[in-house]
Amino acid sequence: MARMKFLCDAERCIECNGCVTACKQEHDIPWGVNRRRVVTINDGVPGERSISVACMHCSDAPCMAVCPVDCFYKSEEGVVLHDKDLCIGCGYCFYACPFGAPQFPQTGAFGVRGKMDKCTFCAGGPEPDRSEAEFQKYGRNRLAEGKLPACAEMCSTKALLGGDGEVIANIYRDRVTHRGKGGEVWGWATAYKVPGGAGGAQQPGGAAPAPAPGTAPATGGTKS
Repeated sequence: MARMKFLCDAERCIECNGCVTACKQEHDIPWGVNRRRVVTINDGVPGERSISVACMHCSDAPCMAVCPVDCFYKSEEGVVLHDKDLCIGCGYCFYACPFGAPQFPQTGAFGVRGKMDKCTFCAGGPEPDRSEAEFQKYGRNRLAEGKLPACAEMCSTKALLGGDGEVIANIYRDRVTHRGKGGEVWGWATAYKVPGGAGGAQQPGGAAPAPAPGTAPATGGTKS
């Protein structure tokens, strides 16, 4: 059974917001709710990058852990879904989610929350697949139609990938290889303070790189 995941390639994202528009149109999402959004880091300075963010359908989802009424559940494909009939609008999931995925449309007085809404990976909800009741509450169930999420299909640069986690991981790995990047793309050099950055990055527990031919290994000191 495939395990569905999202992955956004920051090197390809052009901040067009096509994924955001596709999501809102596909599911007829009300104004004020954004299941998906584009976040720009280092805006206007060298190194600027954009990334499309939504519910990441975590393996160990914090929203599921904090919900007092257990309205969250997982599909067979690992998609984190929720039952709006059980949701009480407490907002715990909003504060627990590191991606800001849960949304609460405020249709009443200030501070009054409605039923929580979030990205469903275009997999609907607990109602019968492709039913009118399912569409009204959760939007279109594209997975039941054998299709991928609308946001990923709409991405013009294929920066946003959605589908079987192993497949999209292989696609991204192939892209990184062709870009000529090594271990630094995974952040080892930054996380473990490896000197030299790019080529010298190594995973924790890995052996240190061998010295170049004709050079003596480093001893950590100087000889007087």
